[in-house]
Amino acid sequence: MAAELVEAMNMVKSFRVSDLQTLLASMGRSKSGLKQDLVGRALRLVQTEYSPELLKNVRQLYESRFPKTTGWLAARRPEGISVAYSSLSSSPTTTSQGADYLNGISKPIPTRAPEVKLVPLPFYQTLETLLPPTELIAHNNEKLQDSQCLFELTPTQADQIRNASELRAGIRSIQVVLRICYTDSIGVQEDQYPPNIAVKVNQSYCHVPGYYPSNKPGVEPRRPCRPVNITPWLHLSNASNRVTVTWGNFGKRYSVAVYLVRVFTAADLFSQLKLCSVESAERCRELQDKLRFDPESEIATTGLRVSLICPLVKMRLGVPCRVLTCAHLQCFDAVFFLQMNEKKPTWTCPVCDKPAPFELLIIDGLLSEILKETNEDIEEIEYLTDGSWRPIRDDKEKDRERERSNTPEYPIVDICNSVAVAGVTGGPAVAPGGGAVVDLTLDSSSEEEGGGAGGDSEDTEDSSDSPAPKRGRYNYDKDLVTAY
Repeated sequence: MAAELVEAMNMVKSFRVSDLQTLLASMGRSKSGLKQDLVGRALRLVQTEYSPELLKNVRQLYESRFPKTTGWLAARRPEGISVAYSSLSSSPTTTSQGADYLNGISKPIPTRAPEVKLVPLPFYQTLETLLPPTELIAHNNEKLQDSQCLFELTPTQADQIRNASELRAGIRSIQVVLRICYTDSIGVQEDQYPPNIAVKVNQSYCHVPGYYPSNKPGVEPRRPCRPVNITPWLHLSNASNRVTVTWGNFGKRYSVAVYLVRVFTAADLFSQLKLCSVESAERCRELQDKLRFDPESEIATTGLRVSLICPLVKMRLGVPCRVLTCAHLQCFDAVFFLQMNEKKPTWTCPVCDKPAPFELLIIDGLLSEILKETNEDIEEIEYLTDGSWRPIRDDKEKDRERERSNTPEYPIVDICNSVAVAGVTGGPAVAPGGGAVVDLTLDSSSEEEGGGAGGDSEDTEDSSDSPAPKRGRYNYDKDLVTAY
């Protein structure tokens, strides 16, 4: 079902305004508005009301526009592209046939991979196909093989590259990329590098992504397989460009393709996500009811707890996002998720480790509202059975509040106030609140000898002969402190 859903969404994205209006009208939806509004409305329709009837309507509209191509990848491919291939051989017969050449050997019949389809990449939009998927052929029994191909850029394509904006220093938004995958006609193929790969463009080696270091013991490092940018080494003219791929021949078959693409950043994908994939609060409540009242579950659920902390960066969610096909309500931050996949593309849900393709990402509208209404110190909420929600405070916060409520309050007495120590000059010292002034410098031995601080003395003469206490600058005893 997920594959068919992705297929339908890709078809909808390729529709014209008239196709979008026809689809929306057939399902009883409004067909007014700009194209971007119609696209967003149609995508939400496919996500929320996916049915065989809807899929049939989408397929009919798509096939009426693309009668010669089938399959969901065709929605991402341009049509009517004339590709000219150059020869590595000087044979006039084969050159006139316009055949492809690999490994420097001319072939009367092109060695195209049998309908190999590469998976579409969210950060790359295919503009033109410069070399369709073509199989790498081993011409001897050596482990290391060299395969070559030639292609030329048209003046229009060269101008597109020259005039493209820079994403960062030396990286343009329009690129020529090399993609390699397994030679398999079943399904769509992900990028997969052969062993010992090296790519040379016009006698200069270009950069191929290295291996990711592994922090786990016993786990081998993994190479990130992504398109190889060969733009800096190309001739932006009518001259032919020669690409040589060195690869390890260990029994598996590989195909190579060259595309002219537009490169997107994480910010670009985030803008697309906000435009087309925001799920309303009402729809989120309906999903919660389905999960809460699951007929297959034997346990009655009175509430569902959801954390407001992103599992990726352990920080409070900014833009709550989740996968349409996942069975949980826990969200992750959309901005951080796209940034991490831009550097290391895995497209895996950080909550349940299931596939999380960009086409199935949605922004949770209900949780977005909750984040605006709650304080920063709230880290968890609970959805209740009546459709409402409540914040959940942790035990430490409850303990701190309990300590604050049980702590008694004492008045503060200024010991420098002469009224508080009025008994110093004569009579007992009494504070304003009724407390007695006690000399804390007296120890137990002095109390026994003197009969205690406030008791009767047996030797009145000794006590009368004792020197008077020293006076401070504020006219009260130096060692007297007010106590209660």
